[in-house]
Amino acid sequence: QVQLVESGGGLVQPGGSLRVSCAASGSTSGSTTMGWYRQAPGKQRELVATITTEGRTIDADSVKDRFTISRDNAKNTIYLQMNSMKPEDTAIYYCRQASSGRVYWGQGTQVTVSS
Repeated sequence: QVQLVESGGGLVQPGGSLRVSCAASGSTSGSTTMGWYRQAPGKQRELVATITTEGRTIDADSVKDRFTISRDNAKNTIYLQMNSMKPEDTAIYYCRQASSGRVYWGQGTQVTVSS
């Protein structure tokens, strides 16, 4: 069983920066894809960015050039560095791991962009 624990959410002003982290524990084997998704009130959950064990990334158009996903395989942890944040980035950010056909989700961390 894999557990994902997010941290680092909070309140930030427009134009500011924030970094969220997701630490994975439990047994996995082989390559995994981890990523960040977000869900704003009244909206569907959407992809933010993903990263494979080998470091290949996919970013949503809405966050390109502002958000950067990274990964520390030794720590089983991924990060999302968010810069130039906008009010529309306000959402609960969820960590996701896909491995060997199984998908795991974290509990989410609230990110609010407001002045």
